[in-house]
Order: sequence, then C-alpha cells, then structure tokens
Amino acid sequence: MTDRIRAYAASAPKAALAPFDYTPGPLGDEEVEIAVDYCGICHSDLSMLDGEWGNSRYPLVAGHEVAGRIVALGPHAKGLRVGQRVGLGWYAGSCLHCAQCLAGHHNLCGDAEQTIVGRHGGFAERVRCHWLWAVPLPEALDARSAGPLFCGGLTVFAPIVEFDIRPTDRVGVVGIGGLGHMALKFLRAWGCEVTAFTSSAGKADEARGFGAHHVVASNDANALQRVAGSLDFLLVTVNVPLDWNALLGALAPRGRLHFVGAVLEPVPVPPFALIGGRKSVSGSPLGSPATAATMLEFCARHGISPQVEMFPMSRVNDALAHLRAGKARYRIVLENDFR
Repeated sequence: MTDRIRAYAASAPKAALAPFDYTPGPLGDEEVEIAVDYCGICHSDLSMLDGEWGNSRYPLVAGHEVAGRIVALGPHAKGLRVGQRVGLGWYAGSCLHCAQCLAGHHNLCGDAEQTIVGRHGGFAERVRCHWLWAVPLPEALDARSAGPLFCGGLTVFAPIVEFDIRPTDRVGVVGIGGLGHMALKFLRAWGCEVTAFTSSAGKADEARGFGAHHVVASNDANALQRVAGSLDFLLVTVNVPLDWNALLGALAPRGRLHFVGAVLEPVPVPPFALIGGRKSVSGSPLGSPATAATMLEFCARHGISPQVEMFPMSRVNDALAHLRAGKARYRIVLENDFR
C-alpha cells in the first residue's frame, strides 16, 4: 500500500490530462488496493472527462477497465490474496444489503459506487475498490487485453445470460465497434447464428472474422427489409439514431430489441410494432460480479479476447485523441509505465 498515488488527471472539462498525485487515505476495512498493470479506455471515460453527464468532479482520474494485481487488503476483505491478478470495471462498490444486492444483482444497487464517479480511477499506478468488485482473472487470460472485458465485454455478455439466449437463437448485433466486436465473439462461441449490422462497408470482413455469419448494411432499407422477421434477439451497441422501425421489423415473434449503447435521442416505439408479435424493447447496464466471473471463464474456455491497441500510460492524451477521432480498432489499452 502506498501513501501517495501517481496518476493522470483532467483539471477541467475537456482539458488535457496531466500528471497528478493524491493521498488515498487509510485503506477501508473491506477495500483492496490494486496495482494497475493495464487500463482500457472507454467512451464513458470521454464522457466523464468532458463533463457530459453532469457528475464529474475535477481533478478527475478516469479509467475503469483495470487489469492488475492485489497489493493490499483491508482486514475484512474476503476471498482474495496479495499478488492475485484481478480486474475492476465501472463499479467499485455496492451496499450488499438491499434487495438487489441480496438477489445477486449488485450492479442494480441504488447505492452502487462507480470507479470514476466521486473517486479516482485507473489512469494511475494504483486504484481501490470493495473486495467484491475485484474479480479474479483466470490464468488462461492475457492481462494485456483483459481490461476491456470488465466494461465493454461485461456490458454485452450480461444480456446474453440475463435473457437466456439459446445456442439455437438467431441473433443480431448493431454496431461493430468496441462493444459490438466483443458481442460477435461471444454470440458465435455461444452457438448462435449471428448477423452483424454495420454502416461501414469496410468492416464486413472484420465482422465475419469476429464471428458473424452474415453482415447487413444498417443504412440500407432494402437490406433491412430482407432480414425482416428473422431475429430472436437484436443487441444495439451504437449511440446514434437509426431506422428503429426497420430494426424492430427484423425481429421474429417474441423477439427482443435490447440497448446497451447510450442512444442520445428518444427511440420511437409504436406499440403496434410490439403487440402483434409480442416483441420487447429493453436496456441494461453492466453485469454483477458473479456474471463477470462467468464471462471470464467463458473467455478462458473459448480463447476470447478483445482486439486492442496498446499505448503507454504516459501517452494517455494521444490515446484519447485516437479514440475521439474514431480510429480505435477496437479497444485501446494503456500500459502502466510509471517509474
């Protein structure tokens, strides 16, 4: 455990990150301290750094896709040991006594603590969390690419489990980016027939490489019409408006259109588009620690990892600019190079 933690922080909305250090204070009784080896960058980091959601506090240390090692344990931390490899995602704590926590849905806790909301995150040499949210990494997983699994990966894996997607289901993924490419890998290994929806024609071959059996242009009305009534589950990973009526039309009876991308505009849903086929529209945040552990075992068993680009943490501003420019293929990971 260290008296001061070195990090990179933004001093104001949209400001460049600069070296920053802080005193973390005493380690909580149920907290763990993690030495950050790698930390992914997510669009949510950009939103927090830019102050888009109204809950950013500056100086702000972003970073919530951590892969590292336990270096200190509070006296009441359970099930972990110093030196153990773990990961940490968006959530850093939950109350453990509300109805959602007691049911195992810790990610739905009304008092859940976010890793970079009101506390300092993983663009640093150390980060802290409640022991429950430090999820052990299976030995078969490469820590270099594991960080994005704890946010983007868990975001798309959780609904597969939550909605009991079956290997015989025909499923679609809208948006083949940081989230979507992992969804394709998961669903292909799950055994589903997988269709990728993308507005970028240049991503078709990559989508097939990630596991898609079929690729459909999401901006082509005729192509959308050809898949009408064919899908049991359609996962939306984008945050931009699309032809929602056509995508609802792609669902088979009892099909579900599910959002994990934070689309910024209201989504029109005509009730008759749902009623006739008993279709559903839903959304979800990340998953619980138990779901995260299941996802990691699934990845280890099937050799699944995100496709990442590596930057040293000292070049965090270059990495953020790369993401803002839409050039990431497909996740960016910072490697701790504090000396």
